[in-house]
Amino acid sequence: MQEGNLITSATFDRVATLIGVVMCMTKYLLVAVTAALFVLPSRAAENLKLNQHLDYASDSQDGPLITGDHLEEGTVAGKPAYVILYGEGCFNSKRQARRTVELYEKYRGKVQFVVIDLDQKHPAAQEELVKKFYQGYIPHVVVLDRDGKPAYNASGEVDEKEIAKILDRTLQ
Repeated sequence: MQEGNLITSATFDRVATLIGVVMCMTKYLLVAVTAALFVLPSRAAENLKLNQHLDYASDSQDGPLITGDHLEEGTVAGKPAYVILYGEGCFNSKRQARRTVELYEKYRGKVQFVVIDLDQKHPAAQEELVKKFYQGYIPHVVVLDRDGKPAYNASGEVDEKEIAKILDRTLQ
């Protein structure tokens, strides 16, 4: 045997240590990626509240129908989503907004809620949803499954119980 082809125990120990370091780093990288995917909150609206000054008997302009945090956000893949598109002066939208907030209370943390006020400028993430689903009539409700495929997509008011059944199916 030639001496140049022999692996010394010192070399072997250094290679084994290097492999151990790489495996340890990979483990921590996997932990970080898992945390980012499953622990961090999704980018969707939170703390939804109904505007307390809504006049349900008229098409009066009462301001945004729903208030809350992160209302400018869109959907995130991997979690079902409820999307409402509305106009501030539409009494049908006002009634659907009330149902939306009630659904939010029931499905908070399980379903993403995206609120798109068509009377306000919307960011790119919401503009994409408007282009993809809005059919020109309000209110418009879309329920997306975990893969982003529509489980419900229609204009007009929709009963809370009907949407709840659809949301329950997307969570299975």
